[in-house]
Amino acid sequence: QESLIAVALSTAQGFVWAGKPLEAIPAALQALRFSSRVFGSGSVQLVPIYLLLAEASTGTGHLQQAAKYLSQARWIVLQTPDCSAALQSKLHRGLGLFSVAEGNLDQALYHLANDVYLATAEFGINSVEVSGGYFHMATIFFRQNKVDAANSLYTEV
Repeated sequence: QESLIAVALSTAQGFVWAGKPLEAIPAALQALRFSSRVFGSGSVQLVPIYLLLAEASTGTGHLQQAAKYLSQARWIVLQTPDCSAALQSKLHRGLGLFSVAEGNLDQALYHLANDVYLATAEFGINSVEVSGGYFHMATIFFRQNKVDAANSLYTEV
């Protein structure tokens, strides 16, 4: 079962990276079904799958469905006291990118700042995992015409 989960998740991620979010959804849903059976419906192992489903749903313009997936991921993280900073960071990045898609840039900056903080706590200040949060924040500042702040964050990347 775990091999099937890995293949389904990898396939879904590949479609998202290739810019084909609609094709990613069936594979991600299959990974979710398998993972729910193997780990349980409230398991922290489901969070990356929910985040991937949210990203794919956002990419297809189905923001309401994306919000449901993010809500599921957030609930599991809240119910997991020993949840890693790395997974919390990914959750905040997903919430931040979703907020950008909704046009709520202040909320996006809040989540992306949390992403950067948690990724820094887990991986260190100069890690590649932190640079994504900086990049997305810089892009938001650039859209807001705050060029100095954007350039400063682009430099961090």
